[in-house]
Amino acid sequence: MGSLAFSASLVATNKFRRRLSSRNTQVRCKLTEPIKFKDNGRASVPILGGEQATFPSFLASNYLETNVINKNDTRLQIFSGTANPALSQEIACYMGLELGKIKIKRFADGEIYVQLQESVRGCDVYLVQPTCPPANENLMELLIMIDACRRASAKNITAVIPYFGYARADRKTQGRESIAAKLVANLITESGADRVLACDLHSGQSMGYFDIPVDHVHGQPVILDYLASKTICSDDLVVVSPDVGGVARARAFAKKLSDAPLAIVDKRRHGHNVAEVMNLIGDVRGKVAVMVDDMIDTAGTISKGAALLHQEGAREVYACSTHAVFSPPAIERLSSGLFQEVITTNTIPVSEQNYFPQLTVLSVANLLGETIWRVHDDCSGGIEPYSSLGID
Repeated sequence: MGSLAFSASLVATNKFRRRLSSRNTQVRCKLTEPIKFKDNGRASVPILGGEQATFPSFLASNYLETNVINKNDTRLQIFSGTANPALSQEIACYMGLELGKIKIKRFADGEIYVQLQESVRGCDVYLVQPTCPPANENLMELLIMIDACRRASAKNITAVIPYFGYARADRKTQGRESIAAKLVANLITESGADRVLACDLHSGQSMGYFDIPVDHVHGQPVILDYLASKTICSDDLVVVSPDVGGVARARAFAKKLSDAPLAIVDKRRHGHNVAEVMNLIGDVRGKVAVMVDDMIDTAGTISKGAALLHQEGAREVYACSTHAVFSPPAIERLSSGLFQEVITTNTIPVSEQNYFPQLTVLSVANLLGETIWRVHDDCSGGIEPYSSLGID
């Protein structure tokens, strides 16, 4: 009964890494430790920076130790929308850069105004803006930001979308339905974006909706690196897919968790955001069940699945998800005692009223920052140790 075993890229020794400026040393922030919600749900934030800063093992590389950056090189510019400014700041801190100055305001009638406060002529511009709730507001803001950069003569415009809203509307399940994911992809393309960087799309087919290059990265390495620190015996572990559609995702996750066994929750959905658990495929009795999904919205699917797992004899249940949408009544369901821990990332900002003791929020800033560097430098992510990042 050994501890969890991971791929070589995940168990490499953590070490301090920095990028060297031509004039001074730029020390990246330590942003990899999870935010644990303790003391009645209040966040305990890890210390940033300092000479003791470390980075996740899957981002450790000799390549980056010798990579030299000129701080005065303004070809790379990062701007943040209003949807998740904290994540944007973490990405810029990881990269040793400062966020570009941008003015975003709303008129009395709700119209959005965007003005860049510095020149982007001839620059590679990265706009960080998840289309999380309110989805329509944040999507429109992203489109106007892209248009502003295009009219300011930016050389390349990359829309960094940690969470891609409308991704679930990727096909017609009934007659006379729209395919909103394709429509949103067309809007982003026509507004002037040259490339899209997305994290854990609901389905891989959404990449084909764009007529521009899409870099699709996965949050799995961040969650797996955190799970590696847990004292869970590999023989006691079982990975559970909350529905049949997520089997491929759960299987890939299980393969990296010492090739753990797989279980599947079979459910019947009677309407949008309404799920009914019917049966469990697999054995979870006496096991530690890790439920894996791309997002948690109302938590109906995952909470009913967790209740079924407890009925079938699971010892503990963990919920792992990249995107914390947390629409009501998700918080009540997740904090009801069904889960030992709910592990998610900061692709969507978690508001203060949504804190609860079992919640752990991991940062994807290093993952997205590293991807931006490699896209900017025209490098592939398929070369070790970057294959685990999922960068094509």
